[in-house]
Amino acid sequence: MNSTKTPVFMIGTQRSGSNLLRLMMNQLKDISSPHPPHILERMIPLMNNYGDLKSDDNFALLVDDVCRLVEMNPVEWSGVSFDRDVVMAEAKKRSLMSVYGVVYDQYAQSQGAKTWCCKSLANINYVSDIEKHFNYPKYIYLYRDGRDVALSFQKAVVGEKHIYCIAKEWADTQTKALNLSKLISQERFHSISYEQLTQQPEETARSLCGFLNTNYVPAMLDFYKTNEARNAAESSKLWGNVTNPIIQNNSKKFIKEMPTDEIGIFESVAGNMLDALGYDRAIVAKGQEQVFSSQEIESFNKLNSAKKSASLRNVDEKDMKRRRQQLDLLDEIKNRSIEFA
Repeated sequence: MNSTKTPVFMIGTQRSGSNLLRLMMNQLKDISSPHPPHILERMIPLMNNYGDLKSDDNFALLVDDVCRLVEMNPVEWSGVSFDRDVVMAEAKKRSLMSVYGVVYDQYAQSQGAKTWCCKSLANINYVSDIEKHFNYPKYIYLYRDGRDVALSFQKAVVGEKHIYCIAKEWADTQTKALNLSKLISQERFHSISYEQLTQQPEETARSLCGFLNTNYVPAMLDFYKTNEARNAAESSKLWGNVTNPIIQNNSKKFIKEMPTDEIGIFESVAGNMLDALGYDRAIVAKGQEQVFSSQEIESFNKLNSAKKSASLRNVDEKDMKRRRQQLDLLDEIKNRSIEFA
């Protein structure tokens, strides 16, 4: 069963409406779109801790860890139970990518869906591995005005906090996505802006369904009434809005809320990508971007680290407890390195 279907990968930057889009897609009977445990992002850096996967014991440990990561996800994958022996048997290769595919395949099967969508936006960083393993996968590139993205990150527990760091990461991610769009056929790449999604939701959803070769259903716009939306909202303040209808006037907030100097920094760092995606600049004209010294960048990075630490101290206790399960598992894996040296 391992990934003979056409899987779908959402790519882009967080705080761009990906949970909204996931819940809309989850209303389609052909596609399952669970809340992501970020398997590739979290596990790829740890693969040296497993030794040679030709060893049954080592591979079994990897399978168990991936399954545990999913089982500890803050938003539960309901309706599926992972038999480790079955996952091992269905993995065509002794690799993380194969285990990842089997886990998502099993979830899709449990939901009666033909295929699945992984909403882990960081998968943009692993496209090369995804392309090698899966059979002509499809990509949904979701993007949003980076200045509004920055505002959202500054208020959230996740992500970078200093405007320079947010702008740099946002620009790098959009560059990777646009480069991918030039390398694969348009039948496999579909772009959606947050502004389109919120201001023209039905039209955007219909276009997406055409790309996915499935039928549009009006229930896509009723996502906020579902148990999945409620479970997500109850799991973290990050996703509190998903139990409400689409907010149509949620763009260009940066104009009123972002200090002028921060807009200037963002547009100096990421102005070219704002241009490429069709967003108007507010302050910095093309060719007038400020260049930052190494000392300034070092200062930005220090402030960013301090702001991230302060943000973590303000996390809701229940939210942190749910996140801590996965973080503890990752720490456990890191501490095994000596065993497999």
